[in-house]
Amino acid sequence: MTNRPETPFLDCVTSPADMRRMNDTSLANLADDLRSEVISAVSETGGHLGSSLGVVELTVAIHAVFDTPRDKLIWDVSHQCYPHKVLTGRRDRIRTLRQEGGLSGFTKRTESDYDPFGAAHSSTSISAALGFTIGRDMGMPTGDAIAVIGDGSISAGMAYEAMNNAGAEGRRLFVILNDNEMSIAPPVGAMSKYLSGLYASPMGELHKMAEGFEAALPGPLRDHARRARQLVTGMQTGGSGTLFEELGFSYIGPIDGHDMSQLLPVLRAARTRATGPVLIHVCTKKGKGYAPAETSADRGHGVSKFDVVSGTQAKSKPNAPSYTKVFGTALTTEAALDPGIVAVTAAMPDGTGVNIMGARFPARVFDVGIAEQHGVTFAAGMAASGLKPFCAIYSTFLQRGYDQVVHDVALQNLPVRFAIDRAGLVGADGPTHAGAFDIGYMAALPNMVVMAAGDELELMHMVRTAAAYDDGPIAFRYPRGEGEGLDLPDRGEVIEIGKGRIVQQGTDVALLSFGAHLGECRKAARAMEARGVSVTIADARFAKPLDHALIRQLLRHHKALVTVEQGSRGGFGAMVLHDLANDGLLDGRCQVRTMTLPDRFIDQAAPDAMYADAGMTAVDIAAMAMQAAGVDVHKMRVTDG
Repeated sequence: MTNRPETPFLDCVTSPADMRRMNDTSLANLADDLRSEVISAVSETGGHLGSSLGVVELTVAIHAVFDTPRDKLIWDVSHQCYPHKVLTGRRDRIRTLRQEGGLSGFTKRTESDYDPFGAAHSSTSISAALGFTIGRDMGMPTGDAIAVIGDGSISAGMAYEAMNNAGAEGRRLFVILNDNEMSIAPPVGAMSKYLSGLYASPMGELHKMAEGFEAALPGPLRDHARRARQLVTGMQTGGSGTLFEELGFSYIGPIDGHDMSQLLPVLRAARTRATGPVLIHVCTKKGKGYAPAETSADRGHGVSKFDVVSGTQAKSKPNAPSYTKVFGTALTTEAALDPGIVAVTAAMPDGTGVNIMGARFPARVFDVGIAEQHGVTFAAGMAASGLKPFCAIYSTFLQRGYDQVVHDVALQNLPVRFAIDRAGLVGADGPTHAGAFDIGYMAALPNMVVMAAGDELELMHMVRTAAAYDDGPIAFRYPRGEGEGLDLPDRGEVIEIGKGRIVQQGTDVALLSFGAHLGECRKAARAMEARGVSVTIADARFAKPLDHALIRQLLRHHKALVTVEQGSRGGFGAMVLHDLANDGLLDGRCQVRTMTLPDRFIDQAAPDAMYADAGMTAVDIAAMAMQAAGVDVHKMRVTDG
């Protein structure tokens, strides 16, 4: 049994109401207990450790000062919400975090009244908080709204759109800027430098508070705050202060986010005195209080299960390189041969594998921060200049830049290469991170070529194909996790655009796979062959343009044709059905079926369990194919053999 820490102060808390009866010394001790509990829990479950440890004191202070859940606490991204969950009645389930049937790794409205707004993508908190603020002012049963947003998230355009709107509205609203100088990767851009400058400036340890707030502070802090504010505002010629004040916010900070003697009085003063929007600048350290997280390169951003004493993470030995690594290596190979190749990522160089190219060609890899919209149009501009940009973004995050994909890339027919990682279901991060929709939303666009890799060798071919393709935009998708363990050449080959391949030839049933469910199709074929059914497996490779000849060949020579894809309805299968229907080819003897993710969001679990929930296992594929072909499917089993 795991040794769990002694937590006498945390043991007294069943809800934030208990915290409001504690004195400040007890609250500081509670924060220590809470940090120990989070470390212990995440050592058993894995998850976002560093970001959660960075906000332990802040979480305690907010719940102690504000009247949650009536006051709405909104965490941006919300991967830092583990301490919040422990304090809000979910401690008994915290060790089910990110597990099947357990607590979400993010805030989730259906999970608790203390989670007023779900998240997982960044930069949404201020917009949501302003929405709650308008609701309050229009008579809805809600109190104050508090948005907690990181320095990485606040660099995204949506955060500024919200702040501009909130400043213009002038309503009472609290934004807490959690400045840990690190998002997922080290933050980039002018905003990070601006915040770092504030912290390092001679005024960094003072409290620059808006007029009217100083009086609520203890004497020494009040004097420091008044002098700091005069330095920032009143004594500057031709300027009115910080960027945040220019947007209409009263600015307080920067303050030490791990010092309860600073956090508590500042939050109390703000809550007592605020009449309009307030921005409280809190400086924290990601991974605070746990040395292995503090000293790791990513500050313990995403960890697997680990030993608390040593910090050593439990890592299963991979059977094959990950798709992400194969992509990064193949891209670097192409970049070495073509100086026009550049790469763009949005705060995820390691996650997308472009760090491999960055290590060799640092001047040709661009991390734009959490700014997918900008990243896509930035890549479009580089393509217009004659460069060959690879825009490497997770499927779930590319959704945030879709308008730019449509208007700035596809409409202008610019040769941007979209490398879409995390395609399909991704496991513990759940539905917020699933790559379910990119086939449909990319294939819908004129000029766009859409590919999907059936295995890691095909991914290498698609990287080279994209590098060689200059007639317009092209996209290729691939999943999270390991490849199939194939022998890989030094370099991929160029695939003919719109050309699929036959993997194995049969006569009764045809499985037409698009993407990484090809391995599951092989298992299904083995199960059917054990029952005397002859199976063809084809790898479509392309959703757009379709391989019309291949599809018609499969249709002519089989009793049933089943399309299989790791995406939502309206994707590859829909493209095939549309193509066949328009030519009157759905009226013949061959029965056509499509297998996609169902029309619902799939809850977190291991990826295999998620695909079972979706009805997309080899058993499901074989059953659908045999039923369509008129074969008895009773008691059929599928093995990995």
